[in-house]
Amino acid sequence: MANDNQAIKLLILDDSQNNAERMVSLLRNAGHATRAHRVTSIEDLQECLQQNWDICLAQTETSYMTAEDAITLIKRQSRDIPFILLKPEIDLEMRTEALRSGMTDAIPHDADVLLTLIVDRELANLNARRQRRIVEQTLREAEKRCQLLLDSSVDAIAYVHDGMHIYTNRAYGELFGYEDPDDLAAEPMVGLIDGDDQGAFKDFLRHYASQGGQNEIRCKAVDSNGKRFPVVLSFSPASYDGEPCTQVVIRAETASSDFEEKLKAMASRDLVTGMFNRAYFQEQLDSVRDQAVRQGQPSTLVYLSIDGFSSLQADIGIGAADLLLTDLAQMLRAHFSEDTLMARFADDACSILIEGQEPEAATEQLEALRTKIETHLFETNGRTVRMTVSMGVASISETNADPVEAIDRAHRLAEQLGNNGGNGIKVFNPLEELALQANRGNLIALIRHTLETNGFRLLFQPIISLRGDEAENYETFLRLLNHEGEEVPAADFLPAAQEAGLALEIDRWVITQAVKLLSNHRGRGADTHLLLNLSGASLQEADMVEWIAGKLKEARLPADAIIFQFHDADINTYLKQAKVHTEALHRMHCRVSISHFGGALNPYAALKHVHADYIKIDGSFTRDLSDPKAVETLKGIISSLHSQGKLTIVPYVDSAAMMPTLWQAGANYIQGHYLQPPSDSMNYDFSAD
Repeated sequence: MANDNQAIKLLILDDSQNNAERMVSLLRNAGHATRAHRVTSIEDLQECLQQNWDICLAQTETSYMTAEDAITLIKRQSRDIPFILLKPEIDLEMRTEALRSGMTDAIPHDADVLLTLIVDRELANLNARRQRRIVEQTLREAEKRCQLLLDSSVDAIAYVHDGMHIYTNRAYGELFGYEDPDDLAAEPMVGLIDGDDQGAFKDFLRHYASQGGQNEIRCKAVDSNGKRFPVVLSFSPASYDGEPCTQVVIRAETASSDFEEKLKAMASRDLVTGMFNRAYFQEQLDSVRDQAVRQGQPSTLVYLSIDGFSSLQADIGIGAADLLLTDLAQMLRAHFSEDTLMARFADDACSILIEGQEPEAATEQLEALRTKIETHLFETNGRTVRMTVSMGVASISETNADPVEAIDRAHRLAEQLGNNGGNGIKVFNPLEELALQANRGNLIALIRHTLETNGFRLLFQPIISLRGDEAENYETFLRLLNHEGEEVPAADFLPAAQEAGLALEIDRWVITQAVKLLSNHRGRGADTHLLLNLSGASLQEADMVEWIAGKLKEARLPADAIIFQFHDADINTYLKQAKVHTEALHRMHCRVSISHFGGALNPYAALKHVHADYIKIDGSFTRDLSDPKAVETLKGIISSLHSQGKLTIVPYVDSAAMMPTLWQAGANYIQGHYLQPPSDSMNYDFSAD
């Protein structure tokens, strides 16, 4: 399916502008950013076909051409554009005829839900075709380069199918005494193996063909003159001229071979646990993918994460934690069969590959492992330690063969379990993934609908001065309600809006509404200022400051009545744009604030380029002010900011006990639920402070 960030390019064949706008609105409400063009003539369509389009929606007939004429023109120009016919009524014969003419589908023009589903399907199909064309071209180029490398390689390389040579390079021919490599074509490979080793060689080939696994064998080879010499043969799955086969790389064995093998083995191991390391594990997954695609053999990938490992390591120490990991590795080796691929994938996680089994078949074994770990008493440096694990499970199969995707899925599931108490197993369910994607689409549609109907709510939370500033300051917060009237967390809908390209539109809505409300409120004599949160999209919009100036002028508000606040992460991401925008805002006499300050590696670096009047310190610095170290850290940040002429805002003030500490730390302003939670109106009594 098209990425939510990328607008779909829509062609519409319809004489009615209203119908065209209804189609665009329908797709936007379904979560698709849309760039549409309504065709007005045959010449217009011909000109449009010089570009790429994602979908064409067509009425049966327009004043300038029929749908059949349009699809004929599209096919004649070899354009890959899904073409959907919309008719008042559709029967089976009409639909069959539409498909026969080259159209993608034909549906009743008022079947809105069906249309959105078919558009989703066709966008996914179109994207797959485009990706396939790119991959095929890349493959052709790669094959040309590989052929050149094979022909000129100093390594002896052959491609073998059913034990017969189908290609050998020059180095391979020379190794066996053949001047022309083609002399080995269609010759059995076993004929190059010494008679004493042929039995073992055939057994190896049978086992490798059926199960994969070990991919090297040592034996003696025989050249064309009958001379015998020791070799190491390395096998790997490959294809040649589009046919599956096996690549064989042969190297003569030398006195240094054993040493090289030891170095290779050391490079693939984790030194703490003795398990394979992450790089080796990922490398082996390539052969697993090949078995899944070519032989239909499924495998189960498990991401096993130790719950609360950071806290555990801090408690018992790094050395003791390493001993704990070693014991866990021994437990895993004892629990699974000897040929199970296992690795230390991260500091706090192991990965396990169970070949030949779907996740459902492996669940019982994994549950037994989870229970065993939970009930085991680990001994480390004289201490008894208990721990639990979270296991995310995904399959590598014919239809889900990408091992990187399987690792991501399993890791994501393990992380979800860990964040919800851990000590569990969760198997990836594609239906749940589809449901999440559907929910994302529904959320984007809700955001669009709320924008169109002015359904967002603005809440206001007072910002209180600790240093005698008598002005009334409020921060605005945006709220979204679903169809049941329930509040959608900002952490859910704001990222969705960003991904769908709606963040700038939301920023403009917030400014427009806030300016109106503030103008009315100040009209009653209050010296009130609003702090508005804007996204990174506003920093990227070249004419945003000019647009803001127009809104302030329209509402007859002084520029300093609004403080524009940007997230520290957005400031650092778009530093050049932030510098330009904040300078322009200051020329208008608007003020600027940066929120979530202190979370970056070098939080003060951006302040050399971006002039901010206020700094709102990240809430993590006020979570535990009972800790003297936390207080000193906060004092240090505030002192440093004051030395640069910044006014500081400390959020999340949830109790009276925090007030003396924040006063002593030098904070200029505070806000939090203890003072007043966000509310629908600007009604805080500032005179009471």
